[in-house]
Amino acid sequence: MGAESERVARFGRLEDGLRQAGEWYRWGPYVSERQWGTVREDYSADGNAWDYLPHDHARSRAYRWGEDGLAGFCDIEQRLCLSLALWNGRDPILKERAFGLTGPQGNHGEDVKEYWWYLDAVPSQAWNRWRYHYPQAAFPYQDLIDTNAGRNRYQPEYELLDTGAFDGDRYWITEVHYAKAGPDDLLMAIQVTNAGPEAETVHVLPTAWFRNTWSWGDNEPRPARGPGAAGDPGRWPSTARSPAAEKTTKIRYSTEASPIWVRAVIRIPATAIASMIRHSAVSMPIRCRGRRAGRLRAAEKQQRSCCGSGGCR
Repeated sequence: MGAESERVARFGRLEDGLRQAGEWYRWGPYVSERQWGTVREDYSADGNAWDYLPHDHARSRAYRWGEDGLAGFCDIEQRLCLSLALWNGRDPILKERAFGLTGPQGNHGEDVKEYWWYLDAVPSQAWNRWRYHYPQAAFPYQDLIDTNAGRNRYQPEYELLDTGAFDGDRYWITEVHYAKAGPDDLLMAIQVTNAGPEAETVHVLPTAWFRNTWSWGDNEPRPARGPGAAGDPGRWPSTARSPAAEKTTKIRYSTEASPIWVRAVIRIPATAIASMIRHSAVSMPIRCRGRRAGRLRAAEKQQRSCCGSGGCR
C-alpha cells in the first residue's frame, strides 16, 4: 500500500466535515478564486453586490467572510492563507487575483478573463499542482471591459487571447506546487518560465497572510509583527490563542534560477502553523531569458532532476 493509500484509508466521512474527516484535510486549496463581487461580502443598501465590492476595490478593502487569490491554500477555518502575487513591471497593480467581468459588464454575463489550470492533486492534498499564464505586456483590464460593453448578447465574447496579450508568446508560464511532509508541514514551490523570445523581468511574491477576523467587533485578537531577531525580517511572534504564542517562528524561502526559469521555495513548518504567523511577502525580481520551442522541455527535465536530488525540500 502506498503512502497516499494509507492516508486515505484513515479518512473519516467527509459529510461530517473536513475536520472530522482526517488530519490531512486540515490544509488544502480552500481559498476562493473570487471573493469580490459576491453576495457574501455585500453590505449595500440596494443589494448590488457587483458594485459594492468590485475587482478594483479588492486590493484595498478587507474581506469579512473569506479570501481569494492565485493558487490559494489555507487551513480549514481559513485563518492563515498562502497565495501568489506577480508583477510584470508594466501593470498598475499586482496580479494577486483573477480578473473578470461582472454580470452587467459582460455581454453574456459574468465571465473570468484569465487562463489557469488545476493540473494535479491527491485526496489528502499532500500534492497539488497549478499553472497560470501571465502576460508580459500590461494586462488589458480596461480594454476587456470597454470592448465587451460594446457587444450585444448575439456577439461572441471578447477574450484575453483576443486582445493580443499573448502575441509572440510573450508571457510567463507560472506553476505552483504544494506538498506536505505532514498534516501541518507545508511546502510551496513556484517555478516561472519565460515563454517569450526576449529577456524580461518578473517579480514573484509568494505571500502568507491572516484573514481579517478582528475588525468586526467580535473581540478577536489581532496578530501583529514584533521586533524579531536582528537582521531577520522573517521572524514573527504570534498573538493567536495558542500554547506556542510566546514563540517566534520563521518562514523559510530559497530561490534558484537558470537562464529561462526561476524557482522559489517556501516552507512553513508545523511550528509556524501552530503559532499562527502574521504575514510574509517576498519580492524577488528575476531576469529570465527567452526560450525557443525545445527549451521548455529541457527546463522541465532540469526541474525534475533538481527535485529528485533534494533541491526542492
